[in-house]
Amino acid sequence: MQWLPATKPFAVPGRGDVRSIEPNERIVALGFPEDRADIIHAFVGGSALHGVKLKGRDDTDVYGIYIEKPWLALGLEPMEHFVASTSPQTRRNVASDVDVMCYSLRKWAALAAKGNPTLLHSLFTPAAKGETEWSAILDRREIFLARTHSKKYLGYADAQLKRMCGQRGRGKHGQRPEIIGKFGYDTKAAMHTLRLLYEGIELMEDHWVTLPRAAKERELLLEVRRGEWSEERVIRHAQRLIKTLQEAAEASSLQEKVGLVAVSKFVGRVYLQHWASAKDFPGFW
Repeated sequence: MQWLPATKPFAVPGRGDVRSIEPNERIVALGFPEDRADIIHAFVGGSALHGVKLKGRDDTDVYGIYIEKPWLALGLEPMEHFVASTSPQTRRNVASDVDVMCYSLRKWAALAAKGNPTLLHSLFTPAAKGETEWSAILDRREIFLARTHSKKYLGYADAQLKRMCGQRGRGKHGQRPEIIGKFGYDTKAAMHTLRLLYEGIELMEDHWVTLPRAAKERELLLEVRRGEWSEERVIRHAQRLIKTLQEAAEASSLQEKVGLVAVSKFVGRVYLQHWASAKDFPGFW
């Protein structure tokens, strides 16, 4: 991970501080190598995307998907991801911090096809002006979706549930002693447990994930995060949602599993079309 001290003024000429600019500009401001790849989609994720961000308590997560230059994608030095942060690994993030996580289109497609809930979010974020490749991907959204993704949602929810109960989580992104000390358990992990289960149910039933989450659900999640639910109540509710998600997956009209050949052909076409339209493409040869 590339770390840039939070005290540094991350200024973009004519636009101001990195924390107040567009997602793609934040990525560039934190060191993204524009000479090696082109960002085709960028968005703010995390609690802000879900609609459950608490003012003054949450950092900012920025996600991006990029297409590598031909010589990089086809050569000997792959760049599958780019990660940067205004926070060092030695401390927890504070509200002013920005974390950037970017993936090559191929890496993103592989993880999305496996049902990674965090990366599937991007399929439900709109294309900004000029993001023609992302518009094309959104038009083919369903080839990345499948009933088997329910297992990923259940797995991610179980991991958050274990974190809530103190059974897992260490280090910078591990347990949250300040929350546990205040409420007796990790209410943020509890909120994410329920959120993941709600999202998984919606995906199975409607082939969609609403972002931010619907108002009624958001209020429930915020109640949990604010410590207004007991740990036992969260566990009982999670158990009900787990059963609902399992039943929704069995009844879902989504394809059973993602067709990797279809995804590979589609992603390959997006790469070729992008390279063909890039100004530096002729020089590659």
